[in-house]
Amino acid sequence: MTDSILAHRLTGNPDGPPVLLLNGSMLTMGAWEPVAAPLGETYRVIRCDFRGQLFSPGEAPPRLDAHVEDVAALLDSLGLERVHVAGASFGALVALRFAALHPGRVISLAAITAADRVDPEFWEGSTRVREAALAAAAGGDGGKVLDLILPVTYSPEYLAANAELLGAHRRQTALLPAAWYRGIAAIISSLEGLDLTPDLARIQSPTLVLAAAEDRMFALDRSRLLAAAIPGARLEIVDGGSHAIVIEKPELVSKIMLEFLATVSPDLS
Repeated sequence: MTDSILAHRLTGNPDGPPVLLLNGSMLTMGAWEPVAAPLGETYRVIRCDFRGQLFSPGEAPPRLDAHVEDVAALLDSLGLERVHVAGASFGALVALRFAALHPGRVISLAAITAADRVDPEFWEGSTRVREAALAAAAGGDGGKVLDLILPVTYSPEYLAANAELLGAHRRQTALLPAAWYRGIAAIISSLEGLDLTPDLARIQSPTLVLAAAEDRMFALDRSRLLAAAIPGARLEIVDGGSHAIVIEKPELVSKIMLEFLATVSPDLS
């Protein structure tokens, strides 16, 4: 673990219970804004970038547990012993492992578009993205990373409606420095062989597994198995939702999260 604390942002109600939001692998903390804003009316919201993402210092570690300990160090630096934790995609995997390793620090857990383990189909696609990222770090076309990611992350309707915006995003991504692409490759490497199933029974906090019916990155069956393995976990499936429901349906995600958090802290509802 690096001596530097993860880059982070504190927003929302400074007197409210703390909610930590953890990013997907290719996102940055700003992507949570449409969810963080409504949460912030009641809760103190903490967002951060993992190492390997845009703003946090240091090389990305190729081990999931190193990201988990970075999160623990961030909370220590903020003087926060216990928090609500929500993560999307890669952030959800970190959140699940964090809840298993540090059960006393998690008030509640929301795992959004997550899985119990990395299956061969997911890993095959991930290795292609990792190879594209390493090629971009060596001077290749970084836009090819998005070419691989976008079709399995977003719904066809979102891709069609936002073609111009995503085209601009591709051009901007191609200009990112080599260090960012190396970071993406390392984040992907941290998922090789990942199997959280031995950890899930150790999770003690109230848990929401929020799945997307049309998730093409983590199959819906993986989310079902994830929820079934966590004691008392609640599974909610968003019909028509893609892997990127945090981006495509932020109002719905924030509504579901607020309802879930109210069940954990009913005095704040």
